[in-house]
Amino acid sequence: MTSPVSEAAQNLVNSIDRVAIVGAGTMGNGIAQVFAQSAYDVVIIDPFEGALERARGTIENSLGRMVKKEKLTTDDAEAVLGRITFEAGIEAASGARWGIEAVPEDEALKESVISSLDEQISEGGVIASNTSSISITRLANFSDRPESFVGMHFMNPVPMMKLVEVIRGHKTSDTVVEATLELSRRLGKEPWEVQDYPGFVANRILAPMLNEAIYALMEGVATRESIDEVMKLGMGHPMGPLALADFIGLDVCLNILELLQSELGDPKYRPCPLLRRMVAAGDLGRKSGRGFYDYS
Repeated sequence: MTSPVSEAAQNLVNSIDRVAIVGAGTMGNGIAQVFAQSAYDVVIIDPFEGALERARGTIENSLGRMVKKEKLTTDDAEAVLGRITFEAGIEAASGARWGIEAVPEDEALKESVISSLDEQISEGGVIASNTSSISITRLANFSDRPESFVGMHFMNPVPMMKLVEVIRGHKTSDTVVEATLELSRRLGKEPWEVQDYPGFVANRILAPMLNEAIYALMEGVATRESIDEVMKLGMGHPMGPLALADFIGLDVCLNILELLQSELGDPKYRPCPLLRRMVAAGDLGRKSGRGFYDYS
């Protein structure tokens, strides 16, 4: 059951006229599409022109599939794309009421992005991070508005997946948490609030499962196909753990496990040596064309 939303939180959400998303990768373009489908004007910011071009193409393809499935009309799809602009400079975020950091899981990179966003987002506005595992409290230190900094962890692929983890940092205000929950619902998502601990909920549970599947493969317990099919048929998972790791990106899986092991100090999060070797070799999954499976 959804709790009543305070007037302050409602007013904050109602004041959002434009959303600035920094990072034109898989998550950034998916988040932008979802906001644009919900009638928000969006700017995607990325210094790499190629990344912006790929983001536009990905969004166009995604909307095209929705038109073919008759989930959108052609006019609707064109209207959604028309609400999204693509810019290289952080100045394009100037005056936006809601900013989202969606860059890779590199804390130094996030520090640079968050401090730059902090200078552009309007007074009283919110900065959200799509981080999958880094402490929201720690990231909030890179902003001058920690009370208005929140975790907004979307799942991949963003247009399809319903869940948004809303992470409360140590200083995040009640109003901002409520507003983030309400905004997520307006995007057609199902948000759940979690506290700021390593891996939050989704990755704290998911990452060890993927890691154990990789150990099972390395130790010869079963073939990759057997491991994936056992989990699909026996546990009702739509995708096997090795295929899912390829989809997420093996480098991302490794980063999450390393963070969990470092932050919690528990050897159960120790990344499998096979995972480390594959990442070192550049076999990162779908994005590199090869991981546990061949996508070339």
